[in-house]
Amino acid sequence: MDQLQKILDAISGFVWGPWLLIPLLLGTGIFLTIRLRFIQFRKLGPALNLGLIRRNDDTEGGDISQYQALTTALAATVGVGNIVGVATAIAIGGPGALFWMWVTGLFGMASKYAEAFLGVRFRKTDANGDKSGGPQYYLERGIKGKFGRFLAIWFAVFAVFASFGIGNMTQGNAVATQLEGAFNISPWVTGIVLTILIGLVLLGGIKSIGKVTAAFVPAMIVLYIVFGMVVLIANGPALPGALAQVFTMAFSGTDAVAGGFTGSAIMLVLQMGVARGIFSNESGMGSAAIAAAAAKTTHPVRQGLVSMTQTFIDTIIVVTFTGLTIVATGVWETGNANGEAGLMTSHAFATTLGDFGNIIVALSIAFFAFSTILGWAYYGERCMERLFGVKGVPVYRIVFTLVVFIGCTVPLALVWTFADIMNGLMALPNLIGLLVLSGLIARETKHYLDHDPKLRASASEIDAFMEGHERHDADVVGQGAVRAT
Repeated sequence: MDQLQKILDAISGFVWGPWLLIPLLLGTGIFLTIRLRFIQFRKLGPALNLGLIRRNDDTEGGDISQYQALTTALAATVGVGNIVGVATAIAIGGPGALFWMWVTGLFGMASKYAEAFLGVRFRKTDANGDKSGGPQYYLERGIKGKFGRFLAIWFAVFAVFASFGIGNMTQGNAVATQLEGAFNISPWVTGIVLTILIGLVLLGGIKSIGKVTAAFVPAMIVLYIVFGMVVLIANGPALPGALAQVFTMAFSGTDAVAGGFTGSAIMLVLQMGVARGIFSNESGMGSAAIAAAAAKTTHPVRQGLVSMTQTFIDTIIVVTFTGLTIVATGVWETGNANGEAGLMTSHAFATTLGDFGNIIVALSIAFFAFSTILGWAYYGERCMERLFGVKGVPVYRIVFTLVVFIGCTVPLALVWTFADIMNGLMALPNLIGLLVLSGLIARETKHYLDHDPKLRASASEIDAFMEGHERHDADVVGQGAVRAT
């Protein structure tokens, strides 16, 4: 087992090393940010208004509302990574890892916009009449020839594997561990209950998942933030120092404590920040585009902007609260040394709230992880549908549900490394596709926003200003009208 861990660590080190995914991930986000004229900053307000306040678009196309698509994507991303993943990153890489999570999130918003745009732009209707889209389709339909098909299949295969890691076993195991520590509930009991609940929801498909996530995802995020705010207020005098550590150690790692600077230290903090950042918000991985493709929306640009807000909520808000509570309370300095990196968030909350803090974090992890499992179940089944048709979906749902129980009851030292590897391998083809299709994304985005900058045009108005708009992409497979259907 130790040898297998070493092998996986070596693979993960290469995938997330300085010559592959880290520069590609950050570079793609920066490139798209510039090419889309800093869309995540220009249009964040209208996007939040459309996704969280108006919630619905003027169209009948799609399976779920824009708000439900957003909460489904949030469900898949606001999970163990926001609590345990952040704590692990800070324990290993120091407070500076939080800075690189912010960077990944800010530039990742452009990547998230682009992949959600493409998810709607190239979506299709499957044999059961459900909308299906994401990198497993837009890579093939947007990039002609064998290369596009190769990228699409590559993504679909590793997305299925990733769904059992990031979206299943790590989540269930975190729930079982936290509930056992806070309430002395046996992992077997947690496994049985969680398996039954997941199975019941999955029977209803994306519409059932959308209803469930829309009901409790916002509530669980608000609850976590409120108590996180209490902890930060109680540690107010330590906040300036905590922020100083985040920015200082971002460029020197934990060696900053001793005033030193080494290449290995900065590489470690960068690697942990980016890896855990993408584990948390999934920007660039392409997974959220699968949920976006199911949304009722009048145009791909609108859904892309709504989906973009998911990264903002996940990383700039939720991850920030977790990271600052860990740094401001000082628990990051002892958690990893005691082998308790995964419990550092609980310890941080407990410094102010006592045992009630442990309960809050345990319940937050339980709800976050439950929602993540639901979101990733949908991602995995859509990729199974791409690989094997609709007949593969019921089989996947059964296997996925049973694996939830395994995750709750078996030690998973290897699974976190496995999850990082699968995340990276599914992100690679998507990032390549985003770069190849960036011209299409930029042109159609500019044309739409020039006519509807406040995102208030009706479906008929969109049809009117899109009529006669010529596509200049001879290398892209057309779909008829650009407006989402």
